[in-house]
Amino acid sequence: MNIKNINALSFFLVIMLVIGLGFVPIKINQGKKDQLNLAKTPPMGWNSFDSYGVYLHEEAALANLEAFAKKLKPHGYEYFVIDAGWFGEFKLKEGTIYPAEKHAVELNINEYGLLQPSKTYFPNGLKPIIDRCHELGLKFGIHLMRGIPRVAVENNTKVKGTEYFAQDIADTTSICDWNHQNYGVDMSKPGAQEFYNSLMNQMADWGVDFLKYDDLVPYPEEIEGIARAIKQSERPMVYSLSPGGTVDVNAIDAFKKANMLRVTPDIWDDQEGLDQCFAAWRKWQGQEAPGFWIDMDMIPFGQLQLMSPKPQGVKGDETKKEISEKIKSGELHNIELLAGKGWHRHSHFTKDQMYTFITLRALSASPLMMGGDLPSLDDFSLKLVTNDDIIACNQNGIMGHLIYEKNNIEIWKTPHTSEDSGWIGIFNRSAKKQSMSFSMDDLKLDINKDYFIYNIWKEREVGNLFFDINANGVVFLKYSNKLI
Repeated sequence: MNIKNINALSFFLVIMLVIGLGFVPIKINQGKKDQLNLAKTPPMGWNSFDSYGVYLHEEAALANLEAFAKKLKPHGYEYFVIDAGWFGEFKLKEGTIYPAEKHAVELNINEYGLLQPSKTYFPNGLKPIIDRCHELGLKFGIHLMRGIPRVAVENNTKVKGTEYFAQDIADTTSICDWNHQNYGVDMSKPGAQEFYNSLMNQMADWGVDFLKYDDLVPYPEEIEGIARAIKQSERPMVYSLSPGGTVDVNAIDAFKKANMLRVTPDIWDDQEGLDQCFAAWRKWQGQEAPGFWIDMDMIPFGQLQLMSPKPQGVKGDETKKEISEKIKSGELHNIELLAGKGWHRHSHFTKDQMYTFITLRALSASPLMMGGDLPSLDDFSLKLVTNDDIIACNQNGIMGHLIYEKNNIEIWKTPHTSEDSGWIGIFNRSAKKQSMSFSMDDLKLDINKDYFIYNIWKEREVGNLFFDINANGVVFLKYSNKLI
């Protein structure tokens, strides 16, 4: 046997041994496969912004993580997401952990301009939190801002693995309106893709499972660049786009590179937020698909804005504009308007608004991301966000459509994916109680079929279709054909 044949035989035997031992190099293919299988139903989890703004700290993060595992995980919630500010070396109010600035001027970055955990709020880094998250069988998420830190551009840090520098790729004319910490990245420049690759590789190395990417929706080139960076990292990560508000439907192809698309502004505990969700629902109904969900922001139930104690001289119901005017006039002193809306409070929603809010989220298949503080969460809020019918309707993954609109009453219907059954929400969009009767045709149900109809919030079978609906309230129905 000549040398060439021996080498060929050796190669064959090595390949057979590798296959026999199960050491087939499938990492890249498996990563691609897992990425395609992400978010087949609307993601469910917790995000820190409503309760901690951009000032979540280590102790609160760990407390919320343990409460998450106890209260939400048994009901299918899985993503624990730390929002913005985790990299900021905040100035603090003397003798407290409360921030003395809205957004940190000093950011913690490494030699490649990549953000690192704040030594102020995360003295032990994020690794203990990420590790504990995975130990509990949960998935870890983190917030990022579009672009590259301005401090990296000022220091002209090197783009990892390239001959390029931060100043070669930054678009210094592209700055977020409400957070000036970053410049945009010009994706036409050499080194731009490599910068995002290096950032996503760091996220993958840390064990990140979910990315909330902010200030990104108006920039399709960067949306696609980050999608490529996630793919090359070989770690499946749910990719969530923010913020919402004025979102261009015509850019849907770029948006579908991600798994979630924010279509509302920040939603808070007031009627304005509810109205914004209804408007977004109308605009985006039918755009959802397994792996791509229309996101209407977090659920502001429970304790909110824990890092923003109400200052002396503030009533608590003023707008930011009113507070700013009082600061300028000298009426208020030493007050910093912090991230988020308002001051520390329990959610201002009425119970009827809460019923409406969570029913809308279920019927619209919007991701269920709890926003309030979990250790202190009240029983009523917990009961709503863990309700079996809410979760079943939401995870059904069909964005309901409007079937009736009259006298400030809207009826939205979400059919089951595979059965002659589903869910219906009868919403009173007015500020006064209404009593109304409906027909089977109003509910778009076949009059020739015999249906079982159940009132979820009243916990009883429906005998007729006459309902008293409180102001800004809802009747939430589940229907099924008795023959199935």
